[in-house]
Amino acid sequence: MSKPEPHKTTDLMSRRQILTAGAALSATAAFGVGAAHADWEPSLRYPDPAIEILDPSFLDYRLFNASVERLATGFRWLEGPVWFGDGRFLLASDIANNRLIRWDETSGMTSTFRSPSNYSNGNTRDNHGRLITCEGSIGRRVTRTEYNGKITVLADQYDGKPFNSPNDVVCTRSGDIWFTDPPFQLGNNYEGRIVKQELPAAVYRIDGKTGQLDKILDDIAGPNGLAFSEDESRFFLVEGRAKPNRLLWEFEHDHGKLANKKKLIEAQNYGAIDGFACDIHGNIWAGWGSSGSPDGNPEALDGVRIFDPQGKPIGHIHLPERCANLCFGGAQGNRLFMASSHSLYAIYVNTQGTGFA
Repeated sequence: MSKPEPHKTTDLMSRRQILTAGAALSATAAFGVGAAHADWEPSLRYPDPAIEILDPSFLDYRLFNASVERLATGFRWLEGPVWFGDGRFLLASDIANNRLIRWDETSGMTSTFRSPSNYSNGNTRDNHGRLITCEGSIGRRVTRTEYNGKITVLADQYDGKPFNSPNDVVCTRSGDIWFTDPPFQLGNNYEGRIVKQELPAAVYRIDGKTGQLDKILDDIAGPNGLAFSEDESRFFLVEGRAKPNRLLWEFEHDHGKLANKKKLIEAQNYGAIDGFACDIHGNIWAGWGSSGSPDGNPEALDGVRIFDPQGKPIGHIHLPERCANLCFGGAQGNRLFMASSHSLYAIYVNTQGTGFA
């Protein structure tokens, strides 16, 4: 098993130094699309008609006078958003453009944080505030960006074989890093490079104390988005290549061990669940769109679908593009950022993401 370097705490270096790490790695270039309007305008009406109530319980989480905003556009396939509250900015992966982008809350501008990014996909922060990134092609690895901009490889192989294309990642309170490794970016030269798959698709965990890499499971067809509940007693995982419909599984979690797998959500009517996040009330906010079937209706499906803790759909945020992934952020953790194909959207909601309370 690959055994990456254990986490190190740097006392003399401020967490804030990571906020400028991108400048040390690549030139920053503004897109000039911080207040984009092309082919889409926000609704002037409250409540926003893009917010669909599927169950009365969703009214507790909808803010009457908050609407969907498009923050930036001009991307090819936006994924893996992660919020940096100490710098008031968001990073996300523009996969097909092989770059990490940065949206600044203060200026409203968008710039390049890192290019090339090894076709980065999912991103998160560890317990020291450092950026953790799934690099889906070229290196096919999970990396950590240190405060000074240096890149540390946490894992790039298992059992002597290279990963497929690390996809999504999450960090627990204990410092463990969990990530999925499906073959999604192996099959084309658009989101990566065509290479031979050498490992089964799997979910892995990097021990936060020892750096030891362990395979958690490999019986999921196309493991994709993953997340923990607020108390980390429940673990959720998307099966991206389940047939006939994509599935979201729920497991009981205890100190790095999973048990009692059960189906929580099935994406019916040609829907496609992708990346997702949990809020402090146990609801699941899921990136949503069409599975690509010619029988699907992308205009009705695209956006974010919200489920209660029992897996019942309670709300839908309609967007003009498919939402691949999302995260909570903002000063109070109540702003939902939605990485959606060509654009980044946001809306304020009456809840917080896990870890913000």
